[in-house]
Amino acid sequence: MTDSTFEAFRKAEALMAQRRPLEALRELKQVLAEAGEAPSVQLLAGRAYLGSAQLNRAEEAFRKVLDLDPSDHYARFALGRTLQRLARLPEALAQLRMAVAMNPSPEYQEALGEVRARMAVERDR
Repeated sequence: MTDSTFEAFRKAEALMAQRRPLEALRELKQVLAEAGEAPSVQLLAGRAYLGSAQLNRAEEAFRKVLDLDPSDHYARFALGRTLQRLARLPEALAQLRMAVAMNPSPEYQEALGEVRARMAVERDR
């Protein structure tokens, strides 16, 4: 990764911290072109896509991360959240279960509970 690519990556991270995903994606164009196979780049792109409601692109980015590193619990969590927003609840449930098994953080457990509750409500209709 060149210095300018690294700077663009850092700027995109800062923009995501400020909740400005569309601007982050603009910064990531160069990074994706030069280092798009890096898990950290795909993870940041996935977060920006998710934050800007580009859910199919987010799913693709998170799946790329998991292809490269199946043990990335955050990518599983983010993929589960993305699938939840796409109303693909059984798939979301599977990803969130794995994320919780890998890292039982309160945030992951809460997301898993939300999907389970929504599935129960839909089942009882």
